[in-house]
Amino acid sequence: MQNFFLKNLEEARYNSTKVKLKSNINLVIMTIHIKNSQEIDKMRIAGTLASQVLDFITPFVEPGISTEEIDRLCHDYMVNIQKTIPAPLNYAPDGHTPYPKSICTSVNHQICHGVPGPKVLKDGDIVNIDITVIKEGFHGDTSRMFLLGNPSIQAKRLCSLTYEAMWLGIQKVKPGTQLGDIGFTIQNFAEEHGFSVVREFCGHGIGKRFHEEPQILHYGKPGTGLSLEAGMIFTIEPMINAGKRDIKQMPDGWTIVTKDRSLSAQWEHTVLVTQSGYEVLTVSEKTPSPPMFVN
Repeated sequence: MQNFFLKNLEEARYNSTKVKLKSNINLVIMTIHIKNSQEIDKMRIAGTLASQVLDFITPFVEPGISTEEIDRLCHDYMVNIQKTIPAPLNYAPDGHTPYPKSICTSVNHQICHGVPGPKVLKDGDIVNIDITVIKEGFHGDTSRMFLLGNPSIQAKRLCSLTYEAMWLGIQKVKPGTQLGDIGFTIQNFAEEHGFSVVREFCGHGIGKRFHEEPQILHYGKPGTGLSLEAGMIFTIEPMINAGKRDIKQMPDGWTIVTKDRSLSAQWEHTVLVTQSGYEVLTVSEKTPSPPMFVN
């Protein structure tokens, strides 16, 4: 589930894991929590469980099912089978009413935070299902795209290239890489193919809290931003539109859509920075394989 990007930052200065953000309003000091080995083990468990929810729901995502039914099935699986807590349920960041469901289902031109309801999926739809579970106090966060029946060529291309964009960003993860390198890689790839990157929402640090520092922008300039350190854990979850990047919030206060009603796609993994590179924590038996270019 995406973090809400803190806008209007003029400068970011970093000292070890202490992050000083200087905006045109005030000065904020934030600390990035470096996970120890015990915490990393807990995050592996939570990440696997989140991915297993997507494994479980995959055969049910067919034309004729409602997003509300998908939510019910996932909720029951998390609570009754996994004994996990659905993190989105009643989640209420500042300025928002509590989120009313256990998962997010974003269909076609919905970008993120789609609230499950009576909408019935049909042939040709694309839908992102975003899962976050809490197990023993730690969060696992991941999402996948599902293509129903016979979607358009554009829909297939958008979903495929968004998946590749996520993995191009993941491949940049290692100690010393700067956050701007990740964002630039994703943005450059998407825009080279005629798509646009949503800027108002971003990836985020994660652990005992749902949303932690750092914010992981999916656009940026190489050689800028925080330098990664081993033990950091965060999500990479680009939201890419077939049309323009402009967004609109729906009256429910949660669902975000493309302003021009073009299709949007998103994939998400939770990633650990290791001593020599990265480890994807949100993997399970039926997790889609990485693209061919991934080592």
